[in-house]
Amino acid sequence: MDYQADILISNDDGIHAPGLQALKKALSGLGSVLVVAPDVEKSAFGHGITLMTPLRTAEVFKDGEFFGLSVTGTPADCVKLALHTLMPKLPKLVVSGINLGPNAGTNVLYSGTVAAAREGTIFGVPSLAASLRSFQKEADFYLAAEYTRRFAEWMLSHPLPPGVLLNLNVPALPADKILGVKVTRVARYRYRDRYEIRLERGRTYYWLTGEDAEVIDPAPDLDSVAVDAGFVSVTPLGYDLTQEALRPSLETAFKTWK
Repeated sequence: MDYQADILISNDDGIHAPGLQALKKALSGLGSVLVVAPDVEKSAFGHGITLMTPLRTAEVFKDGEFFGLSVTGTPADCVKLALHTLMPKLPKLVVSGINLGPNAGTNVLYSGTVAAAREGTIFGVPSLAASLRSFQKEADFYLAAEYTRRFAEWMLSHPLPPGVLLNLNVPALPADKILGVKVTRVARYRYRDRYEIRLERGRTYYWLTGEDAEVIDPAPDLDSVAVDAGFVSVTPLGYDLTQEALRPSLETAFKTWK
């Protein structure tokens, strides 16, 4: 089967997630769409890739029609495998989502949704990550899918700088309650995590739990603050973590080291 398509989509909620189905439906009007997604939920896997076990794929059908390929790996695995091997040539766009739950603030470092889009930028393909600010299992993805489609269409004719992706977070609100689109920056979180200590069959194990994170120095242009206020938040993200401003002073400090 020819797996070439104009748009590659993936996620971290798994190939059967309703957000992925809504995304494929919304983007189908922009061109051919190929789904390559994890076979099970792989939330918070970050940009991890699989090295010690083989990756296996399977064709998934819905209502008797080919829906996409499931992969026994991470979101980054899915995009890497698709762009490197499964697709004869690179697509025009990579879109990841639509995630159930926001991917804002420091969570962009943990997010498999964002990682899938980031992998697209590594290959030089324009990429977009999309999330809905809701944790309700029966959440309505329609509006988030419409905003994702609009941004995807814009990106097809407005190339971003190399290495940059767009991270989209949509409030779970009716259309008439959305205040607009705000271009944001990543919030810094102070986590209130804790590990519950549990015992099973005489062995201790630990379960991460705790409350939501608190935003440090909240401001209207932070991603999580904007989406909580009713705006669609869109943040340009890059994978180059170099702190350029520090390089000159560090070069001076270390120039005599041998």
